[in-house]
Amino acid sequence: MSLRITYQPWGETLAELADAGRRAEAAGAEALWVSELHRSATGTAAALAQATETAQVGTSIMLAFTRSPMVTALEALDLDELSGGRFVLGLGSGVQRLNEDWHNARFGKPVAHMKETVRNIRHFWATATTGETIDLPGEYEPMRIRGYERPFAPARPDIPVYLAAMGPHMTRLAGAIGDGWISHELCSPAYLTQRILPDLELGLARAEGRTRADLDVVVSACCSVDRDPKVARRRTAGLVGFYASVRTYADFFEFHDLGEGQRAVVDAFRSGKGADHLADSVTDEMIDTLTMAGDRDDVAARIAAYAGKADSVKLSPPTHGIAAEDTRKAQDEIIAMIADLTGGAR
Repeated sequence: MSLRITYQPWGETLAELADAGRRAEAAGAEALWVSELHRSATGTAAALAQATETAQVGTSIMLAFTRSPMVTALEALDLDELSGGRFVLGLGSGVQRLNEDWHNARFGKPVAHMKETVRNIRHFWATATTGETIDLPGEYEPMRIRGYERPFAPARPDIPVYLAAMGPHMTRLAGAIGDGWISHELCSPAYLTQRILPDLELGLARAEGRTRADLDVVVSACCSVDRDPKVARRRTAGLVGFYASVRTYADFFEFHDLGEGQRAVVDAFRSGKGADHLADSVTDEMIDTLTMAGDRDDVAARIAAYAGKADSVKLSPPTHGIAAEDTRKAQDEIIAMIADLTGGAR
């Protein structure tokens, strides 16, 4: 298969998550990803880095604006050292409410903010061991450092930086400055082809000397495999509901002719249902369009639909609104499927 198969492991404990990462690596997953919501991305990445040997370890995503660029740069250097040069720094802006209300962090204009953040991180990596004065102006992330010299050699001179993006402007920025682009957890071949890839190409064209080969296009997919397709679908309903409750994703759902379905989820959320308990408001059409759910043949066909469009597929088990045992079953099925797709160990 021309697509790189990658995986985002799950665990009720870090030990279980690390074991899932080891098994996915043995099955043939080329990269392992960690998110940032119920755990810190850096702590989870460290656990995976120590538990594995060959797969890349990446953040999908680390929140870009809730840490200073210097802290992010230092954490990335440490994780790259810990993993033996296997770390990928995946950054995302998050939404305004999360930044400002949850973290008391400045959001501003996220594209400009992200551009300055990535600039500062890369500049710090390039100069941290030289003792050079850093003086970077900026509206959001000015950086002025004098008299600092990091006494530890980096594992590599540079670490890949991937950007998560949905909107056109952030997607173009990913094309212009990123080593990779990471999709939202819900995506489709049609959305990738019609909305994302044209904006990535525009971003690439704005940066001198960059081509499509310089960018790893990573499609994320909530995945559920079961012999009974109905069981597989309903496992993913809670995750679809979780994201559908966010009104700023209205354009994404309208693109897929799922606006009415999203509005029903938003109404349920407003009525008092928690974001993790919206599965009953999610239709099978929403699940079929936006997730990889079904028996093994169904899911393999859905993965293959990205061939020639994406470079990597990031699979993750459903986690919202279902029991841990159901997530565990889904995870085991995904890892077994990865082995079948790649010829790895089961």
